[in-house]
Amino acid sequence: MRTLSLFAFVIGIELYAYQALATIFPGSSILPIIYFSITAILIAAVLLFVNAGLKKRVNLPRGVLTGTFFMLFIPKLFTAILLLGEDIVRLGKTLAMGIVHVAGNESFYLGTERSLVWSIISVSIAGLLSLSFVYGALFNVYNYKVRKVNVKLMKLPKAFDGLKVVQISDIHSGSLTDKAAVQKAVEKINSLHPDVIFFTGDLVNNLATEAVSFVDVFKHLQAPHGVYSVLGNHDYGDYAAWPSEESKQNNLNMLKKIHGEMGWRLLLNEHVKIEKDGEKIVVAGVENWSASGRFHSYGKLDAALHGIQDAITVLLLSHDPSHWEAEILKHPAHVDLTFSGHTHGMQFGFELFNIKWSPVKYIYKQWAGLYSKNNQHLYVNRGFGVIGYPGRVGILPEITVFTLASDNK
Repeated sequence: MRTLSLFAFVIGIELYAYQALATIFPGSSILPIIYFSITAILIAAVLLFVNAGLKKRVNLPRGVLTGTFFMLFIPKLFTAILLLGEDIVRLGKTLAMGIVHVAGNESFYLGTERSLVWSIISVSIAGLLSLSFVYGALFNVYNYKVRKVNVKLMKLPKAFDGLKVVQISDIHSGSLTDKAAVQKAVEKINSLHPDVIFFTGDLVNNLATEAVSFVDVFKHLQAPHGVYSVLGNHDYGDYAAWPSEESKQNNLNMLKKIHGEMGWRLLLNEHVKIEKDGEKIVVAGVENWSASGRFHSYGKLDAALHGIQDAITVLLLSHDPSHWEAEILKHPAHVDLTFSGHTHGMQFGFELFNIKWSPVKYIYKQWAGLYSKNNQHLYVNRGFGVIGYPGRVGILPEITVFTLASDNK
């Protein structure tokens, strides 16, 4: 039923957006053939590769197809929204004229014509969006932005004052094709001289094998206190068809092994203590946990924080930011700083003059950057890789470097 509803929505947007072209090129016989042929071929191809289950075996064609779909459909969606605005105005004019005419005992006015100028504006905006999607796919996948964040923590021990933490998230290795570019990103991370490195989930899209070719790249990440990681929703293989539950579990076991081969300490609902000059802080990690029913929740926060006293600083890795308000803020262990990812900033939006926007904000209250409440903090990383649309527009891939300081005056 959900697939059928989505299909009906896509067809509705296609038909609605076409009205702008029909207004610009009235009476054209070839235009509808070209327009709807492209739509039909693209939808059929996406259904073939995605819904038929080939996604678990073929990653690049799926990325190309879904990327093409986004590059063509999203601009049409914006066109439809602009046309809807015009239609609301047209309806208002129709009603106003109808009332006037009825009052004067004249025939009812049937409507106003669609504006040629507004249709041209709508199509032009759609064209610019399409070009931006193409640009984002060609030039922004590996255009890593280093973001520097300073965070003051109430209980941070003096020995850890100035601790430098680097976070990356959502690598999605199945969508990465330029190994040399990823290697440069690793070199960039190491050049930041982090004390500790966190990875907050989604190493792959579906299959553990996607990460194999990147083991020799990510194993070179270096930090004196180590590299710590957790699993994200894509790491469990929940979006692929498996011949048996055993094969799915074998895939997950292989992925866990890969974390070890890269020298990453995978935290599975557990915590470790980092010591410096006789003082300690806690690094904890939970498996994926979501407040949304759309995603499986495997995380056990109580297990991850078991035995932790409130007096010690706790840094928590949790893939999905919805976990923060749902469970983490209420936990008696008092988590000082939570590191999350998952949203990717939807790989589309803008960030200008401290103003940020992305459609994902209507799904996740915390979707990118630093959030604070009751002396507790959450940082949502915009992601290292891509999925679905193979590019980024306005929301660049992120490497975050934190400097932690004590706020205990």
